[in-house]
Amino acid sequence: MIDNKSFFASCEALRLGLNPMKAALAVVSQQPNSDWGSGLIMAASPLAKKKYGLKNVMRARDLPDLRKAPDLKIVEPHMNLYIKRSMQILNIFKKYAADEDIHVYSIDESMIDMTKSWHLFGDDPYYVGRRIQEDIRNTLGFYTTCGIGENPLLAKLAMDISAKHRTSMIDYWHYIDVPDTIWKISKLEDVWGINTRTAEHLRRIGINNMYELAHTDPDILKKEFGVIGEQLFAMSWGVDRSIISHKYFPQNKSYGNSQVLTRDYLDQRQIEIVIREIGEQVAARIRAYGLKVGRIGLFVGYSFKERENGDRRGGFRIQQKITPTSNNDELVRELHALFRKKWHGEAVRTIGVDYSQLNPDLDQQLSFFMTPEQEIKKRNFDMTVDKIRKKYGFASLVKASSLLEGATAIRRSILVGGHNGGNAYE
Repeated sequence: MIDNKSFFASCEALRLGLNPMKAALAVVSQQPNSDWGSGLIMAASPLAKKKYGLKNVMRARDLPDLRKAPDLKIVEPHMNLYIKRSMQILNIFKKYAADEDIHVYSIDESMIDMTKSWHLFGDDPYYVGRRIQEDIRNTLGFYTTCGIGENPLLAKLAMDISAKHRTSMIDYWHYIDVPDTIWKISKLEDVWGINTRTAEHLRRIGINNMYELAHTDPDILKKEFGVIGEQLFAMSWGVDRSIISHKYFPQNKSYGNSQVLTRDYLDQRQIEIVIREIGEQVAARIRAYGLKVGRIGLFVGYSFKERENGDRRGGFRIQQKITPTSNNDELVRELHALFRKKWHGEAVRTIGVDYSQLNPDLDQQLSFFMTPEQEIKKRNFDMTVDKIRKKYGFASLVKASSLLEGATAIRRSILVGGHNGGNAYE
């Protein structure tokens, strides 16, 4: 398991010609026409974390006074650069293992099953891991943390729990060492796969650390958590039978997108414009795969003000079966109908759309209210718009409503993962 140390911050440091481990730097994403204080700290370099107490996903308003931190550099994100560097690192991994034995866990973390190949590169897995670290460092300049184990779980825990605290930034956990490694973990949330809710549930039944989890009756865990309880017990003993090359493909695939709005939306027309924009964006993805939708879903999250006023729901999520289609107008009409059914004037801050029950778009359902020629014309219209946007960019062709107040599609079209894309610098 290999993790790029403070990846976004390291990319920016190297872009500026700085050593990632010696530069005090923070990557801050901000909304257009706003100051740094309203932004979010996406990443901070190791030195910035140590020297100024910065943490990822904290508000930029919590940054130290720059007059008191003259060496702290604040830069905006360049997501396209991060994607490019991630792909370059992936190409380095491919020198050491087959494609099917590499699992990209996130943009800065990957798992590599080297069971079949490690002996080609050294006499011991530890030194092979070190060789990969040095390859990445010498080729691209990144420092990496490496965890090694007999299975993905042990490798991940070795990296998260101990490797990051070692000068070499590498560690190797064996099955035989479980009593001295996993059972010594006192905070349940530190373990990969145990979230806060699960940890709180475990504490309620008297399990406070990994040693106690490993010595709990498995039947009790299964009764409390179902199948997850069996997995928790196996984790506490370092057991993980997953094989990276055995890929998982979900039976019921879906596509969706969501957006956190830059302000509270109270105007129904503005909210419905954003719903339309997101709905059409996801529909374009569906059409690109030659699919049509049999079920639509809408999520609307309310602002914090609504929750403070006593609305415990915090929003709503609703789904509905529809006549299978990939047509923009039909999908948006159904989404608007769902919204009007559940919304009662609350301030909206988050909107999400998802499409499921997908099937190949091999036929067309005709309507009593339109001629077949009109139906085909609508279908071809959506496909033509998709082709133009693919070739010339989203903003090359937009509906007039996307120019109105509250619309977000044009601004979002230049973002990557909700943040500034920038250029993929050489």
